Amino acid sequence: MKMPSCIGGLALATTALLLPALASAQSPEFESWNAKFQSTYVWQGKRPFAAPYSGPNSLTTGKEKSYSFTATGALGFRPWSGAEFYFDPEAAQGVPLSNLTGFGGFTNGEIARTSGPNLTVYRARAFLRQTWGLGGETEMLSSDANQLAGAVDKRRLVLTAGNLSVTDLFDDNAYSHDPRTQFLNWALVTHGAYDFAADARGYTWGAAIEYLGDGWAVRAGRFIQPKEPNGQALDRRIFRHYGDQIEIERSHLIGNLPGKIRLLAYRNRAVMSSFSDALALAGTTGDTPDINAVRTGERSKKGAGINLEQAVTQDTGVFARAMWADGKTETYAYTEIDRSISAGALAKGTAWGRAKDTLGVALARNGLSKVHRDYLAAGGLGFFIGDGRLTYRPEMIVEAFYNVNIVNETSVAFDWQHIRNPAYNADRGPANVFSVRLHTEF
Repeated sequence: MKMPSCIGGLALATTALLLPALASAQSPEFESWNAKFQSTYVWQGKRPFAAPYSGPNSLTTGKEKSYSFTATGALGFRPWSGAEFYFDPEAAQGVPLSNLTGFGGFTNGEIARTSGPNLTVYRARAFLRQTWGLGGETEMLSSDANQLAGAVDKRRLVLTAGNLSVTDLFDDNAYSHDPRTQFLNWALVTHGAYDFAADARGYTWGAAIEYLGDGWAVRAGRFIQPKEPNGQALDRRIFRHYGDQIEIERSHLIGNLPGKIRLLAYRNRAVMSSFSDALALAGTTGDTPDINAVRTGERSKKGAGINLEQAVTQDTGVFARAMWADGKTETYAYTEIDRSISAGALAKGTAWGRAKDTLGVALARNGLSKVHRDYLAAGGLGFFIGDGRLTYRPEMIVEAFYNVNIVNETSVAFDWQHIRNPAYNADRGPANVFSVRLHTEF
């Protein structure tokens, strides 16, 4: 998946040469192509906290610092009528808190499992979108990253196929979805219990079909899984190992203010370890249970959730999510969370004369299945958590941030996260993490 920097540079240089020739085809209402860019830097500091014991995958009790940096280009054009093609080169580097262990809901949605102190350039997205209009009224789509401005039928069928992130299409939310401008915690970026197919950077290959019309949207997709849990290499056998999801979305108005309700279900199929198998083997051998010792058979993992968003004024909106996953098998591509509930609010600073500023406050409650708890209590380690023993309590997260607009689309955010029972352990914490985020886009 790693793309040499010379290829990314060639793509950008070629685009730059084409810009003057294509400019005549552009207008604010219709784009035959566009080019967008974003850059985000996140600094985090964790305060020391007390704990009577620590394990191999525990959050470090001492003071810590962390950072992440991403820069992404988004290049799009129309190869034929109704079609759009997008290519996103991306560069990233970073050092996580405690080697990315010790939390169910990790504190920086911008940091990938492959992050390191050396800047790496790779292909994040390369996908085709084909739209078939079904007649009736039209609506205007605005120019954005991976979206060309133009008129489309309100009733339409859309096929998206290629290299992208599952959450580009599923579990969207106007108030809690983008760690570059909104909440940072992994449990707030999407459903914490949504173990969607992805490589260690959060991307995959696959296809999804969507129907949109009359206030409804229905979408379904299949995407390939990593060859190993939380790995970078992907298993291309899409008819054998995959992540399926289906989502139903309903738009509505309450007092002329927009809102949406989404129902999402997913099913993963891969070679995954079972917590009960690990416990059974440990009971026979007398050893500590180890999921790596029982990763021998193909298994399924299922989950379902609801996602709500609602504007309450022109400048304020609220959201809520809840998801249940069966929790029988190991975490395969996202967080070590089997039950997740979150809610919060976002408000623009219009009331105090800062219309481009944003204030956000949210809560998240993460939980584990019974067999997952038993595995950790017996000393087992997950990919992200494992204190050697466990006094189980749900992990509770409070996050608040204030985003200050500096100029145009450049902003700096100040963020605080308070995490009780980190990694579901009442014997440890609470942990407090303070963040500064610098973001720009054009």
